[in-house]
Amino acid sequence: MTVEQNVLQQSKSQKHQQTFLNQLREITGINDIQVLQQALKDSNGNLELAVTFLTAKNAKVPQQEEATYYQTALPGNDRYISVGSQADTNVIDLTGDDKDDLQRAIALSLEESNRAFRETGITDEEQAISRVLEASIAENKASLKRTHPEVWSDSPNPYDRKRQDSCPVGLKNVGNTCWFSAVIQSLFNLLEFRRLVLNYNPPASAQDLSRNQKEHRNLPFMRELRYLFALLVGSKRKYVDPSRAVEILKDAFKSNDSQQQDVSEFTHKLLDWLEDAFQIKAEEERDGEKPKNPMVELFYGRFLAVGVLEGKKFENTEMFGQYPLQVNGFKDLHECLEAAMIEGEIESLHSENSGKSGQEHWFTELPPVLTFELSRFEFNQALGRPEKIHNKLEFPPILYLDRYMHKNREITRIKREEIKRLKEYLTVLQQRLERYLSYGSGPKRFPLVDVLQYALEFASSKPVCTSPIDDIDASAPPSGTVTAQTIPSTTEQQGPSSSEIPSTSPVQRSVIHKPFTQSRIPPDLPMHPAPRHITEEELSVLEGCLHRWRTEVENDTRDLQESISRIHRTIELMYSDKSMVQVPYRLHAVLVHEGQANAGHYWAYIYDHHQRRWMKYNDISVTKSTWEELERDSFGGYRNASAYCLMYINDKEQFLIQEEFNKETGQMLLGVDTLPPDLKDYVKEDNKRFEKELEEWDAELAQKVQQEKLLATQTPRMPAPSSAPVQAGEPEYLEQPSRTDLSKHLKEDSVRAITKALAEQEDRSPETVMQMAIKLEYARLLKLAQDDPPPECDYRLHHAVVYFMQNEAPKKIIERTLLEQFGDHNLSFDERCRNIMKVAQAKLEMIKPDEVNMEEYERWHQEYRNYRETTMYLMVGLELFQKKSYMEALLYLIYAYQNNKELLSRGLYRGHDEELISHYRRECLLKLNEHAAALFESGDDQEVNNGLIIMNELIVPCLPLLLVDETEEKDIAAVEDMRNRWCSYL
Repeated sequence: MTVEQNVLQQSKSQKHQQTFLNQLREITGINDIQVLQQALKDSNGNLELAVTFLTAKNAKVPQQEEATYYQTALPGNDRYISVGSQADTNVIDLTGDDKDDLQRAIALSLEESNRAFRETGITDEEQAISRVLEASIAENKASLKRTHPEVWSDSPNPYDRKRQDSCPVGLKNVGNTCWFSAVIQSLFNLLEFRRLVLNYNPPASAQDLSRNQKEHRNLPFMRELRYLFALLVGSKRKYVDPSRAVEILKDAFKSNDSQQQDVSEFTHKLLDWLEDAFQIKAEEERDGEKPKNPMVELFYGRFLAVGVLEGKKFENTEMFGQYPLQVNGFKDLHECLEAAMIEGEIESLHSENSGKSGQEHWFTELPPVLTFELSRFEFNQALGRPEKIHNKLEFPPILYLDRYMHKNREITRIKREEIKRLKEYLTVLQQRLERYLSYGSGPKRFPLVDVLQYALEFASSKPVCTSPIDDIDASAPPSGTVTAQTIPSTTEQQGPSSSEIPSTSPVQRSVIHKPFTQSRIPPDLPMHPAPRHITEEELSVLEGCLHRWRTEVENDTRDLQESISRIHRTIELMYSDKSMVQVPYRLHAVLVHEGQANAGHYWAYIYDHHQRRWMKYNDISVTKSTWEELERDSFGGYRNASAYCLMYINDKEQFLIQEEFNKETGQMLLGVDTLPPDLKDYVKEDNKRFEKELEEWDAELAQKVQQEKLLATQTPRMPAPSSAPVQAGEPEYLEQPSRTDLSKHLKEDSVRAITKALAEQEDRSPETVMQMAIKLEYARLLKLAQDDPPPECDYRLHHAVVYFMQNEAPKKIIERTLLEQFGDHNLSFDERCRNIMKVAQAKLEMIKPDEVNMEEYERWHQEYRNYRETTMYLMVGLELFQKKSYMEALLYLIYAYQNNKELLSRGLYRGHDEELISHYRRECLLKLNEHAAALFESGDDQEVNNGLIIMNELIVPCLPLLLVDETEEKDIAAVEDMRNRWCSYL
């Protein structure tokens, strides 16, 4: 082994050790570096064992039977994955026979909720909604009876898996791999990283590599990653399968008990393998110079650690990759960075006499891609399990890092001292303001301005005296009803008994309280607080003083508030001068975790730098997003979702996001054109296989349609589809006939138009008759498009042309559609119609490609098919709703709503009334929730289990769908009502 390889190996070993130490500090909360190093040494580098050593003293070890009972694996759960060695030690089964388990679950949930409220200030109800209900259901999902197919099973219809235009390709979740999808999509959308991976060539000496290097399997992984990236670039599929790359990566983490490790370790391992693979290639291609590793150049930077240890100064330069940041106790990313850059007491750095120890970190070299790991998981030593930190943490879309650079250290130190001084002054002002706004010494405090106002009102009051009996008389009811309180005390003592008191109803009598009625009442008492004796001169002086003092307090309060605001603004702008905004980093990706410490789901928000918009990558789903949605899901503080990794890129390094151009023509390269020859062939072969699937599907449908036609001619007329029972397993139920297969009413319309044209035309040549027939049919359809139909009739369902007219389709599209109607082979039953059909077919063949945009033509007809399909979903859903089959109705209405929303996004008349579908979808969900709640309230084990199944399989998955459109207040109210209902049970 060469000297360079030895140095590289040592550097890598030190980097791995530092990574493990950072993870140990993050998980256990122990900051003593010597303790952490000793634990790592005793465990031979095993992170899980090191955590056990460090937490064994305080961890609660359950008894053997309890430990076995509590372990609940989730092998079939695709959305919630195990991310730690302590993942399943505290899961409680809510579906078993033991009622104590339910009580323990409720107690644990309440304890967790109260703890979170103390730390974050979030109410118990909010925590119950976000953490108790959803997390408990998620953790027990595997133990519930499955009644529906798995979420990630492929649709049998390949058109459901077809990529739409240039929409980004998703990644299939192949079993707890949402973390992999989030990381890979974030890296793939870095165009420079994508180019490096796609253009990677295995080293020629790959066969001669040492066995140790082969055992790392980084080269096979690199090959699979290239294939995966190539499919993400040029596949015709909506999403692709990453199984082969995932399996190679996951195999490296399988321990004796086959438990998976923390997701952050997977990310580190991923980048390590990439670094190793490129290092092998770099060493092979070096020409006498030290090889450069593009992965190191892209993701690794350096910082200088300057400090004092036991009175001795030191300086160390260290390399870093993913930079860990603590979240607890900080409100934004800059506060996290400030805390990370300063450790311990640092006065000794600037003083020769101080013996304190501390250090500062200064970036000397920042990588083009800067990744921050947000430490949102900590190990609770008292409970012996990891917990997630739900605190809110803000981060900006543009991050200026000048204040952390070594070259700016003197300016930064001065600004830090100024900020420190301003914050101390701010604390004093806030304390003063608090005395103005919260005056008094008791538990109840009031603003000083109000106290002075109350004193002024008291001084100005006049003492009006009256008897309490007069007050009672004045407040007595005007009716003739006499209550016990209206009777004078003398009457109570000497008069008749209460039974002799006249009353309209015995219910209207009030109970007489003896202590009051038997006590002697003072003759005169003031009606309200007021001074008994005060002269005009005293009142004038006092009012003048109180008015003046009140004005002074108001002015002081306003001045304090303005000073506090001014200081806050000064602190905010401290680093905004030109010299401190020279190192901008733009947010590229946010990796989000939803759930608790031991289970959850991952997805990513990634910025499209060329379209200037955010995209949400959630496994197979890739959708447009907004910064507001990113904030809601990533900042944390309320929901279970929050960011755990931030990826920033140097905003001045355009090569990171630069598209490729043809060197000869200068045109931008897109899709498959950006791939090397071997990957082009690979993608083309995969696309051919997918196209074959589409062709086989079309052939199968055509065969079914033909069989149905044959069956229809041999059997009596069947009832309408709406009267047929709904069967969930038959997708043919919703299939539409092809454009050229005329339905009965369209065939009748064509014949009617031809007959009318023959009657009106003297020249009965087929071409003239066809033109007249098309003209008559067009006029009829135009009238339908312009009419206002009754609610029960939608003319758009009568003919595609009506739909096209109402949505302003191009005239060429309408003309060709009508030609196809009269050129259909079903008109060959009659000699007259057959001649018209032949003329129409000849006209169709004469249409040149440049006259009608066939892609646009197909899009319009596909949209019409989608509209008819949405109508079918809606009609079946409403029919099932009327039959009170809410479970089946909900599925149809959800599909109808989603499809209809997509249609309406293109135009007002492209779909149905959104509020109508929303209403019945919401009602379905509420009905199901009532049913599940009734089962839960019954107390019967089987009924409770069935209620939880309904809630888990239908209600909980549907709740986010109602929250997508935040303008739908009724949907939001319904969701909150359902959540609060279940939280009240817990």
